[in-house]
Amino acid sequence: MAGSQWELPPELCCRPMAFVALTGLDVVYNAVHRAIWDAFCANRRADRVPISFKVLPGDHEYPKCRTKRTSYEWYIPKGILKTSWMNKHLNLVPALVVLFYELDWDDPQWKEKQSECATKVEIVRTSLQGRNTKVAVVLIQKKTPLPPGEDLVASERASALCNACDLSGKSLFVLPHTDHLVGYIIRLENAFYEHAQTYYYTEIRRVKSHKEFLNKTTHQLLFVRHQFKIAFFIWISSTNAWLLSYFVFVFVFFLFRYYKTAYSLVHELRAHETNMLEIKTMAGFINYKICRLCFQHNTPLDAIAQFRKHIDLCKKKIGSAELAFEHAAWMSKQFQSFGELFDEAIKLGLTAIQTQNPGFYYQQAACYSQDRKQLAQQLWQAGVSYPSPDPLDTQSTGLDFYGQRPWRQGHQKFSGVCILHKHLFFLKSLQELIIALLSNAVAQFKKYKCPRMKSHLTKFFYSLYMLLDYVMCDYRTERWWALLSAILSTALRCAYLMASVKDYIIYCMELQGRASTLKEEQKSRIEKNLMKVLLNEIPDPEPECDPSSVAAARLLWSDRMALVGSNEFTIEVQDYIPFIQCKAKFQSPSFHVDQPIQLQVLLKADCPHPVPFSKLAISLSNQEYNQWCVLESTGQDSMILSPGKTKCYNFNFVAKTEDVGKKIEVRGVFLMLGSDRGRCVFLSWRGAGGDAASTHEALQASRSSWRWVRGLEANQEPHWDSVSMQHSTMIISRVPKISVELNHQPPALCNEMYCLRLTVQSQEEGVAKDVRLTAGLKPGQDANLSQTTHVTLDGSVVCDDTAAALLPDIPLGDLKPGEKLEKCVYVKCVSTGLRVLLFHVAYSISTTVEGQHIICKCHKDETVAIETVVPFEVSVKFVSTKFEPLDRVAVDIPFLLMTDILSSSPWPLLLASSSLQLLTMTSNTKQPQSQLEQTVLQTGESASECFCLRCPPLTNSNNTVPTGQYLLSCSDAPLIHTTVTLPHVILESVPLYIYADLPSFGRVRESLPVRYHIENRTALVQEVEMAVEPSDAFMFSGLKQVRVRILPGSEQQMLYNYYPLMAGYQTLPQLSINLPRCSTTNAHSLRRFLPQRIFVKPQGRQLDDASIAAA
Repeated sequence: MAGSQWELPPELCCRPMAFVALTGLDVVYNAVHRAIWDAFCANRRADRVPISFKVLPGDHEYPKCRTKRTSYEWYIPKGILKTSWMNKHLNLVPALVVLFYELDWDDPQWKEKQSECATKVEIVRTSLQGRNTKVAVVLIQKKTPLPPGEDLVASERASALCNACDLSGKSLFVLPHTDHLVGYIIRLENAFYEHAQTYYYTEIRRVKSHKEFLNKTTHQLLFVRHQFKIAFFIWISSTNAWLLSYFVFVFVFFLFRYYKTAYSLVHELRAHETNMLEIKTMAGFINYKICRLCFQHNTPLDAIAQFRKHIDLCKKKIGSAELAFEHAAWMSKQFQSFGELFDEAIKLGLTAIQTQNPGFYYQQAACYSQDRKQLAQQLWQAGVSYPSPDPLDTQSTGLDFYGQRPWRQGHQKFSGVCILHKHLFFLKSLQELIIALLSNAVAQFKKYKCPRMKSHLTKFFYSLYMLLDYVMCDYRTERWWALLSAILSTALRCAYLMASVKDYIIYCMELQGRASTLKEEQKSRIEKNLMKVLLNEIPDPEPECDPSSVAAARLLWSDRMALVGSNEFTIEVQDYIPFIQCKAKFQSPSFHVDQPIQLQVLLKADCPHPVPFSKLAISLSNQEYNQWCVLESTGQDSMILSPGKTKCYNFNFVAKTEDVGKKIEVRGVFLMLGSDRGRCVFLSWRGAGGDAASTHEALQASRSSWRWVRGLEANQEPHWDSVSMQHSTMIISRVPKISVELNHQPPALCNEMYCLRLTVQSQEEGVAKDVRLTAGLKPGQDANLSQTTHVTLDGSVVCDDTAAALLPDIPLGDLKPGEKLEKCVYVKCVSTGLRVLLFHVAYSISTTVEGQHIICKCHKDETVAIETVVPFEVSVKFVSTKFEPLDRVAVDIPFLLMTDILSSSPWPLLLASSSLQLLTMTSNTKQPQSQLEQTVLQTGESASECFCLRCPPLTNSNNTVPTGQYLLSCSDAPLIHTTVTLPHVILESVPLYIYADLPSFGRVRESLPVRYHIENRTALVQEVEMAVEPSDAFMFSGLKQVRVRILPGSEQQMLYNYYPLMAGYQTLPQLSINLPRCSTTNAHSLRRFLPQRIFVKPQGRQLDDASIAAA
């Protein structure tokens, strides 16, 4: 029977995931749709919800839903579980269909697109007619939506679209195509998963509803089927519950409940020969699920107990005696599947012990496979004819239910021979299966340190000829040369008796090699037999062969000699230890393109007698070079390998210019033994040579390298252990013969057109053609530097932000020998910091290598690190008209903006001009002129500038407003423009603005008139209480205390005459102000706009004419 008959269905073994179909996405021609699809399916992490997505057309034909059965009274089921059911619910019938549609809330064609979207939704519903599959709509939008409740238009149109498509509000989603696409996709997935869970819960309730219509007399199969389906739907819908411990408990409880109930019901079925296989198949499925659940929840003892119970219940359900081999195959698969589950759980962290590990189950699976093979061969010897037509021909229809025969009961007579004939075609693959199972068992016993079990299983390997290779592989690795030689001798006798030409050649070569422990005369005999085989002659029989077997073997060898087209063999010697060793090496890890590449191949023979060979070829990564690395025999003795001698063969070839920067690797070395007149055997070494023992020998040689270093001085022949393999070389460009110099004056200033003068001089013997320059920021640095560095060749104007950071392939023409050229490159750095600039000069030149004319492309790179500094530092502050610092600015009241420029340039800095670009502020003067024009600042010097500004009343309620920008130009060719963003200011409104008009100074005992202006800035009539406090330095006349009313927007003036009494800086009489209707304003905040002090000059003398004449 076919091997696939016993394989568990992939739908049963895979991780069940909810199936969601996506429609409306054009992932081939629409870049936006492709990005959305990639976000759904690419690089899915383990923490994302388990959903299987598939893109389907909008009119996709889903599987038709059958008419729901209303009664089971006369219904007799034909089987337990259909073969297509699990695949249908995992991959064909979606739990949710999502329609993607490009539609913005402000789309001008909203009505038409709304109708089109509703039509597409209706088409999807029509194709799903009769199923409970959910439908959802996702609107792909270009703009990021506002928070819920803020966009009234979106809310209204979303409600209208839901009504048109007959959708609930929870089934309409918006997907903005922005930079945060993956985040939106993850939120959509969570919503999709909730809809899918609702679908599977509905399906569970639907299946449960059938139970009341069933009876255990005629519907036993349906009880099993329904329990299995319920458990399957629970597993799909509850996979996400692994995240929380409580849900894990609930999830496992329900799954165990339904699976164990289904398992019990399976064994309650009435068993007979026609349905025995179906019962065992379903029991195996359910047992697999239960054991997998136990392992996943770290309860291995429960899994082992369940499996033992399963085997005890099923091992006696053999059925017909003719099908005993089929039962053995089923038992073998049960043990193999459990061993694989056990091994998988160990890889996930489960701890196994010597007495309980997967090796025992692999061993038992191998034993049942051996029984299966023996039972099938015994039945075949009975000689039963095969029926016609073929009852196993199911190519047209296939099986409807798991575990059933291709025929129906009553239509054909049941016979095991139908399965037997098919089974015998797979005896060879069955033998390979036994080998694989035993190998797995041995590996497990070796892992868990069970040497006796490993030795016990090793004896099975000797019963099969093919198993000798598996044993020899272990002995080669562990370097048991005596045991390897003994097994090779046994394998050589088997290959001779079976006339297996290729195996005979392999074993002959290995028995002559350095790992063989045979005596020299035995090696000589084997070498002679090998030469006979290469000459297409019959080799001499091996010792200890039965004479009758030798006669039969000679007949087989005669047939092999007569076969045409079977005289060429290719042997991969990488896994063996042959009698010829090979090492290939490039003479250097890299070669310039104008140098010939030198490749050396060393061969050494370990056999007793010289070995001739016909051809030596090397396969390189670039197949075009292979023609230069071939050596064929010309009848001379140079193509003979002497025993124990190292033979060296050199190959030279010229690399192609297009391979510059690429690696050339040795892919393989091929040595041909024999000739076309006899047999051709191609020994193939992967890579640069070496065999199964080379790695260990190279390690030993590296530890004792001093021994052969001294031997090299006396012997010119290279010592084999001293030769290391070099399997690849790099082709690098020709060494350039030009000089590149850079002249500049660091550091660079921000926004300066920094000049670097490049000088290129040719030292070539010929003309350097097509000289090109690539200049600018070296790639690989911080990404922000590429945005703030601009390179140009024109230094007369300042380059803008569109200028590139790297100028590629600037043509410079041709350079004659000794000729020199200069080029100026200008770099503008917008930000400070260290930058590495690259100057790459490339050219081409003609040269001759090994008689071949080639054009080499050369290049030379020069890098320079430039530190960029700011030319000056600008500090800004706001002060009142009295030069007092301000943290808040009063509306519509003048204030001062002070700017301080500190020069940090290493050279004198000429300030050409300065200006303000105001946004909300206005200047208190008509045209503010630059106060720093043509000012020269040395290093460390500073300059200040003052502007009088006023903030007009604003219409909005913002209390923080931007000021604008401060523009500063430095003299250079061209000018360096620097823009400084001024800080925001905090505004405040004052109910009353008071300012005073007074002279700039006073004089002792002379009247000083002071006029106070009081403005009402509110919309109410303000009562103002004013009082003048007395002062020792002044006498005054005027109202000492007054109460006035000022209308909204009006101004009141109060005039006082102050009479100074003392000279110097004197404090003016303080004006006390109180606003009864504005309790939040105090007198201090109102007096801050008034002058506090004034300078009083002393009283001067009246000079007479005599005094003037004397002076």
